[in-house]
Parts: sequence; structure tokens; C-alpha cells
Amino acid sequence: MEPETPQSAGRVVTLRDVAKLAGVSIATASKALNNQPQVRAETRARVIRAAEQLSFSPNTLAQGLITQRSGTVGLLTSDLEGRFSIPILMGAEDAFGSDQTSVFLCDARGDTVREKHHLRALLSRRVDGLIVVGARPDARPSLGRELPVPVIYAYSPSDDPADLSLVTDNVGGGRLAVDHLIRHGRRRIAHITGDATYGAAQDRARGALERLAEEGLELAGEQVWFGSWSEAWGRGATRMVLQRTPDVDAIFAGSDEIARGVLDALHQEDLDVPGQVAVIGFDNWKVLAANARPPLSTVDMNLEQLGRLAAQRLFAAIDGKPKGGVETVGCRLVIRESSS
Repeated sequence: MEPETPQSAGRVVTLRDVAKLAGVSIATASKALNNQPQVRAETRARVIRAAEQLSFSPNTLAQGLITQRSGTVGLLTSDLEGRFSIPILMGAEDAFGSDQTSVFLCDARGDTVREKHHLRALLSRRVDGLIVVGARPDARPSLGRELPVPVIYAYSPSDDPADLSLVTDNVGGGRLAVDHLIRHGRRRIAHITGDATYGAAQDRARGALERLAEEGLELAGEQVWFGSWSEAWGRGATRMVLQRTPDVDAIFAGSDEIARGVLDALHQEDLDVPGQVAVIGFDNWKVLAANARPPLSTVDMNLEQLGRLAAQRLFAAIDGKPKGGVETVGCRLVIRESSS
């Protein structure tokens, strides 16, 4: 007759069962499963084998009491639409692992009072750390250095250089877009972008201008067309570009919304895209870019990678390896029909 096991007896497997099967004390089994350094390698291996044999799943609360961790982190955002925070959250969850760490998402809606409320709520839940995502890629106020858990700032950098901030390389993104146009024979390239008070708009324009200068080229129309982040501005600015520079052969738009307006205006003028004028956007907002006519080439900010890196850096900080400063994540080009 086979010996009775916890499973055959119809009860939950406990740490005591694992310890008994491995021939060690409960304390040693706990240390082995929590990767504590005081356990010999062969003992740890024996405990792990026993846990696997019994299909042991440690109680999260009990495990937290041992490790002083809750297995949760907070993601605090001010991105109302989720266009930037959701990809970052997806990347972070990939890195955390759904079976290891849970993520609480709170939207402050750009309100400092609401942000403080959410911060208190997250800390009351004993989260192990925080990822803070801003609504725009410009510096935001730090949450301070007195918080009891590590904080990583993603997309919007902290204004405190002692904090760790992860940002998109908008200068490199501007260079990527214009480099692609140049390599496809375009020489009369215009740049229509959004609000000039956004650091991202300035950085993307700087990258575009740097790449043009390397080829001895100037912007078509002799200026960057700053305006609003909207299709309406894309349409209006395109008409102004065509009036000033009728022979423009490419337009780099600072966002996919603007690029959709650019495409509308070019269609209204019966200009073929990309035959006569190539178009590239920025953001890779798929609902806009993939459904444009023709489908829109665009610069992807790699926000999921930004989220994965934020999670990795937060794990390191939780393990006592914090770092400060700014880390940059490179963009990538997504080529569709509008610039081929």
C-alpha cells in the first residue's frame, strides 16, 4: 500500500510536509525556498525537489512575513488616455512575471492632490516599490527621497538627478525618421510637429536637423512648423508648407495624429503618397498608423521595453542595488507604405 500523501488525503500541502519529505527542519526548508544564503547547495536542491514532488505553493502572506516583501508594486500615472502608460505597464508586467509580482495601477489624472492620495494608498498596501509614469516626456517633480520604498520614473524624468529616470531617445527618433527619408532619395524634407513647449517636440526636431546637416541639407520651408498635437494642425501646416515649398518631397510629422492630418491635406491636393511626397509619423499609435491611407510609417518609442527596463531596475533597487541618473531607451522605425 502506498504511503499517504497530503494530496491523497485531500488537504493542502504545507511547508511542514516539504520539510518532512526533504528530511530537514521547517526553518531550513523555509530558508532554502526563499534562497537564503545559510543553506548548503545540496540541502537546497533536496528541498526544491521535495517541493516540486508535492506541488507545494508557498502561502504569499507567510512568505511575505519571511522576506519582508508583499509581492506587489505600484504604477502611478498621469496619462489620462493610457496611450503611454498601458504599453509601459505591459512591459513591466512581462518583466515582473504575473505569477510573481502584482501591479496596482493608479491614475492621478495630472492632479497633484490625487497623486498624493494614490501614493498614500499604495504605501498603505505595503508595495515593494513604485514606477511613476508622466503624461508628457518632460521633467516632473520628484516624489522625494524620504519614501520607504524605491521609485523609478519612466517616460517623464524626475527633476532630481539622484532619482533613476528612464526616458525615450527623442533626438535619436528624429534622426531615424529623417535618415530613412534621405536613404530613400528624399531631399526636400519638411518637419511639422506639436507644441513647442514640449521637450520631446524640440528633441525630435533637433535630431531631424542634425541628420539633415550631416547631408548638407536644410529643412524645406526653412523652419520647423510647431503647433498643436492634432490632425487639424497637420492639415493646416501641410497647406502652408505646400504654399511655401511646392516641391517638398517628404514630411516628417512629430506625432501620428499630426501625420494623419498631413495625409488628408496631401490627398486633397491630389499628391500621391509616397510617390510624390513620403510621410513619417511618430509614436506608432497603431489605431491611427496602421489604419491610415496609406498605412503610416512611424517611429516607435519602445515603451514596452521601457516598462521592462523599469521593472528590472526596480527589482535591483528592491534588492538593495539602487542607482540614480537618466537612462535612455532607443526608438525603432516601423516602415509601412507611406514612406516606402
